[in-house]
Amino acid sequence: MLRHLSIRDFVIVAALDLEFDSGFTVFSGETGAGKSILIDALALALGARADASVVRAGEARADITAEFDTHAQVDEWLEAQAFATQSVDPETHEGTVLLRRVIDANGRSRAFVNGTVATLAQLREVGEMLVDIHGQHAHQLLMRPDAQRDLFDTHAGLIEAATAISRAWRGWRDAAQAVEHAQTRDREIQLERERLAWQLAELDKLAPQPGEWEEVNTEHRRLSHSANLIDGVQSALGALSESDEAMITHLGAIISKLRDLAEIDPELNDALAALEPAEIQLQEAAYSLSHYAQRLELDPDRLAQVEKRLDALHSAARKFRLKPETLPEEHRARRAQLDALDAAADLDSLRAAESKAKDAYLTDAKQLSKARAKAAKALGSAVTTGMQELSMAGGSFDVALVALPEGGAHGLEQVEFRVAGHAGVPLRPLAKVASGGELARISLALAVIASAASPTPTLIFDEVDTGIGGGVAEVVGRLLHQLGRDRQVLCVTHLPQVAARGDHHFQVAKSTNGKSGTLSTVTSLDKASRIEEVARMLGGLEITATTRKHAKEMLTA
Repeated sequence: MLRHLSIRDFVIVAALDLEFDSGFTVFSGETGAGKSILIDALALALGARADASVVRAGEARADITAEFDTHAQVDEWLEAQAFATQSVDPETHEGTVLLRRVIDANGRSRAFVNGTVATLAQLREVGEMLVDIHGQHAHQLLMRPDAQRDLFDTHAGLIEAATAISRAWRGWRDAAQAVEHAQTRDREIQLERERLAWQLAELDKLAPQPGEWEEVNTEHRRLSHSANLIDGVQSALGALSESDEAMITHLGAIISKLRDLAEIDPELNDALAALEPAEIQLQEAAYSLSHYAQRLELDPDRLAQVEKRLDALHSAARKFRLKPETLPEEHRARRAQLDALDAAADLDSLRAAESKAKDAYLTDAKQLSKARAKAAKALGSAVTTGMQELSMAGGSFDVALVALPEGGAHGLEQVEFRVAGHAGVPLRPLAKVASGGELARISLALAVIASAASPTPTLIFDEVDTGIGGGVAEVVGRLLHQLGRDRQVLCVTHLPQVAARGDHHFQVAKSTNGKSGTLSTVTSLDKASRIEEVARMLGGLEITATTRKHAKEMLTA
């Protein structure tokens, strides 16, 4: 439930803080006073699109914050998204969630959930769990077939099933296109397969291995310089340990002499400590060179083999216009390409995949059709009942499910709303037969019925009573008041019959002065001021004692 709404520098609102309660709340005021601006501001806090034009003239930014009571679904979402729940009521254990939107004068927008930066998608996601807004142009959307289908599926709780059907349809279409593609490109695919098969035969014969080019080059350098390596290593070994003038022998003698002298003068121990590790390192170097020399030999046969392999790798790289080191990777890539072409050319497999995708689509679509057929009867009956209450006696409403021969992205049928405005009149498509007033009443009936089935705790009706008056307006007020018993209902209205039914009443007014320009203000009305406002809505420019009396009677009733 919406608890608090704070608006700063939004369109013609300078600063506004409103507290809300449960039940049915109405907003009224002169035309152009800014009643719908409040709904627009709340919509921004719920993730609606915005631009710099919403910032009040001369100000740096618009700032809207909305505080809601949470419920189990919202708490789970907040935890999953790592947005901490705000304060918790110790009696009800209910928490609150703060949604904030800031729009700068340069058009930049920022969103926050409980003080933490959020994306607009996150704001919209949590907003859908908290508020359901029915706009004043909702009845115009009913003229569109896709809007009728979406409203029906949403009311019936079939949105997830319909989304799954769309995915299955795309899967079937993709499989069918793969078959068609393979059939039309058969000759081209065969030529490409032949080219790849020849290349793979060459590469399979060569069998290049990862890292082989670098290894073969290294071995070739070693083998081709074996004589130089042997001479150099033997010379080093001789200098270190094997000749009469070997370094290790000389250094050992020096260290032995210094040990004797250090017993006479301990100051020589520092020099001795520096020379002893040097002796050990020379011995280790001599051992390493000796071990290397044992493995090193002149091997002209192996050198010939390595040169042959090096030439084969280089020739293949030149033939395929590649770098030699990339041959193993290209070998794998060409095999994958050939496998893909084989699969693309396998019409039997492609047709089997298409058939499987089609069967999966039809299975799910038939289940959706059954669910829609059941929901269509229920919604048709409910809206027909609502039409009788809204002065369309004898009228009827029907949700027709028009079969599509091969199905479509949204199922095996097209959803079409049909209406008969009076008894004895055949049902015809809503877009063709309903007048403006009838369309507004049917839209309202649908909104109330769909909202009653929705778990959303806050419902907002923004001038959905446009085109309605007289006794019908009284019925509308009663329906909204009845809905407010179980839900928080906010309604922007210009009808006194609707306003009189509100549990709470706010008046929106507009004023102009030279310093601040045009500003919109909102006032919570008490009993006396409600009489004046309803009288204004009844009587127009001049409020008489009669209109006040009538207003008081409406509020009392």
